[in-house]
Amino acid sequence: MQTRDDIDAPAKAVRPRIRFGLSAKLLVLTVLFVMLAEVCIYVPSIANFRLTWLNNKLTAAHTAALVFEAAPDVPDTLSRQILDSIGARTLAMKMGQQRRLLATTELPGEVLQEVDIRDMRPLNAIMEAFQTLLFAKDTDLLRAVGPAPMGGQFVEIVIPEGPLRSAMWIYSRNVMLLSVVISAISAALVYFALHYLFVRPLYRITANMMKFRADPEDPARILAPTPRHDEIGFVERELAEMQRDLAATLQQKTRLATLGLAVSKINHDLRNLLASAQLFSDRLAGLPDPQVQRFAPKLMRALERAIAFCQSTLSYGRAQEPSPDRRAVALMELVEDVRETLGLQPDSRIGWITSVERGLTVDADRDQLLRVLLNLARNAVQALETRAPNDAARDQIRTTGRREGAVVVIEVADTGPGFSDQARAHLFEAFQGTRPGSTGLGLVIASELVRAHGGEITLVEGTIGATFRLKIPDRPIPLHARRDERARA
Repeated sequence: MQTRDDIDAPAKAVRPRIRFGLSAKLLVLTVLFVMLAEVCIYVPSIANFRLTWLNNKLTAAHTAALVFEAAPDVPDTLSRQILDSIGARTLAMKMGQQRRLLATTELPGEVLQEVDIRDMRPLNAIMEAFQTLLFAKDTDLLRAVGPAPMGGQFVEIVIPEGPLRSAMWIYSRNVMLLSVVISAISAALVYFALHYLFVRPLYRITANMMKFRADPEDPARILAPTPRHDEIGFVERELAEMQRDLAATLQQKTRLATLGLAVSKINHDLRNLLASAQLFSDRLAGLPDPQVQRFAPKLMRALERAIAFCQSTLSYGRAQEPSPDRRAVALMELVEDVRETLGLQPDSRIGWITSVERGLTVDADRDQLLRVLLNLARNAVQALETRAPNDAARDQIRTTGRREGAVVVIEVADTGPGFSDQARAHLFEAFQGTRPGSTGLGLVIASELVRAHGGEITLVEGTIGATFRLKIPDRPIPLHARRDERARA
């Protein structure tokens, strides 16, 4: 069983070199996003700080106005001290239609900005705050207006903008330092969390892919998924499944290449042996024995087909089958050739039943269609022989043929054990034979030949044993050819 160290070993050994990886990008983006959030918070907060600062000044002025209203004959020295305590140059209040100057230290100069705390819109507050922060001078004067005591309409003070501007800069500096600290802490937490949850598993997956690419047929290099149930765990499981399928496919391709090499070595000698057998059959054809005269032509045709099959043995692995030479083929005679080739006689222990429409012809290549039916029938015989001793009443092969419009339907059925669910899933795949010693190429070749005719081959569900249905359509005939035939007729 793999341990955590074994799982992480490939990532440590084969970690790719990346100049600016996901970890660095995550760190930079986290800092930028936190700083952006702080800026979005700072903009309204600096405006609120300015209004709060002015409101505090107006609150102190409110108290001073109560003093001046209660004691109108306040000495000038005391009035200056009161104004200096609130940082104001002048203090005035409006009662009804009368505006009274309660106290002043000196005649103020030109007032460049006026702020009414009673009615201040957020956008105007933000714009005026940045105007004070960036463009105001320490000597500029600002008039602030707020609620008045004792039923007055308002109280106003004139103050220099220097202290306000200094306080705003100190506040901005504190906010910036706090933002940097928050950004650093947040970035570190997010960095380590994402590095552990995402970046580290991605390094491991990437390292495994690089290792698997070096030798994809080695099962030991398939990724061992972790027990995670999130997207990373899903990716690991899917990658491991894909690697297993790829390794199995490559092993199958290797087996096919080895098989092709082995067949190519024996192909030459096998053809020579069949050619010698063909010479002997030619001599047998000259004997006067009636039985010899009956079977010799069939033996010769069988040897000719065997030589042709031997010649095209490597066609599956090297190239496609040749295009079919389609002609009108009598299906009944073809089925009989299949039966005789398999050696099934009327007294055989495996019954043979033929049910073909009288005079039915198929627009097909005779040799290729013979190979298809022979493969299907041979598979049926082998399936029935697994239940030996056989009984012709129980173990039967039935071949039927009928025409449905421009399509000829052929069925080859047997009463054998049929196919398992696993075999059905890989029915027309090479090297997926269901019996010991079977290569599984028979159905693959049959399917390829039927498709070359523009037809299809399927396994009929819900039947006893196995039933294969072939549909071979007639070739379309050009209209001008049909007119020529009618004209000649």
